[in-house]
Amino acid sequence: MSKKMKTVVLEATWDPKPDFILGAKDIEGKLTYLGSKVWRNPKLKIVEKDIPEIGPTDVLIKVKACGICGSDVHMAQPNDDGYIWYPGLTAFPVTLGHEFSGIVVQAGEKAFNKRTGKRYEEGEAVTAEEMFWCGTCRPCVDGYPNHCEKLQEIGFSVDGAFAEYVKVDAKYTWSLEELRKVYQGDDLFLAGSLTEPTSVAYNAVIERGGGIRPGDNVVILGGGPIGQAAVAILKRAGAARVILSEPSEDRAKLARKMGADYIINPSKEDFTKRVLEITGGLGAKLYLEATGLPDKVWPGIEQCIWEGKMINSTVVIVARADKKIPLTGEVFQVRRAEIVGSQGHSGHGTFPRVISSMATGMDLTPLITKKIKLEEVPDHIVLLRTCREECKITCVFD
Repeated sequence: MSKKMKTVVLEATWDPKPDFILGAKDIEGKLTYLGSKVWRNPKLKIVEKDIPEIGPTDVLIKVKACGICGSDVHMAQPNDDGYIWYPGLTAFPVTLGHEFSGIVVQAGEKAFNKRTGKRYEEGEAVTAEEMFWCGTCRPCVDGYPNHCEKLQEIGFSVDGAFAEYVKVDAKYTWSLEELRKVYQGDDLFLAGSLTEPTSVAYNAVIERGGGIRPGDNVVILGGGPIGQAAVAILKRAGAARVILSEPSEDRAKLARKMGADYIINPSKEDFTKRVLEITGGLGAKLYLEATGLPDKVWPGIEQCIWEGKMINSTVVIVARADKKIPLTGEVFQVRRAEIVGSQGHSGHGTFPRVISSMATGMDLTPLITKKIKLEEVPDHIVLLRTCREECKITCVFD
């Protein structure tokens, strides 16, 4: 095996905005939890790096598939002043890529498989969590590892999987062998690479949103991969009417494959009027904000809650954005509604439950609308700034 490998690296200049204050967990010139306030002039490059060396609890994974996430796009996308769009944890330069699957090629002596309780074997199909938690801080021991005080994220602050090989501690790694029952060959790895974004959607609508009762109505705003995965999860959970608000015809067609019952085109239809028409004036139990445009979509959500007959609606915010929400507290007080934020996926068994759902009929692979090679990743990250025809573009490896 060659000791070198090709990777997709994002570089940027540390140039804090005047109102930025270095936080207790930030590292001057290297790492911040407020990316859009610090990093400027991002640049994507193909860089040759050494293949990682593993420790006793690590596995070395030969990457087979890695999807481009909206976070990758926003980390590499400058605004008019040159600052990146992504508002969260970032440390540059870094190898991008966190939605991946592959096979174990080497395992440390203490790299245990949660499926078998034994050391990982070479050739095992795996995926990994994107959020690296410590397990000892207060949020972790309280059961919220995705809010870890020492959080690191693969592809954001730790080198990721737009590379031929990636190193991951076994505690973040999950076996995909269960998927072999329904997926063959490369399809296994394509499905496996969707575990992470589907787990983000699962955490949002089931864990943070509290789930639904069979027969409830749900509204999902935004037909990107997270919104599409939420469609599939909520339909499987028994939603009576899954309503997606999405202007792209291509994504609307895809959502119907995922289980959406109704599509609203907010650029051509009155969002609130249509939601209330579809639900017979009731509205929805759960609203998922997955657009990243809260300033634009929030008034419609509030109006649905205010005019609908449903009490106790929940609005889950999953898309990352630093825009202010134009919130009217009176609406949420009178209608006994609530707002919850959802970050990531770790904890509460999201990964194994998503993998088991995939292994028993929840097929997310139609979300992958284009497959590319590693050398094409930078151009396609740029393409996705404006392209609405594609849903998930995935890099595949030999």
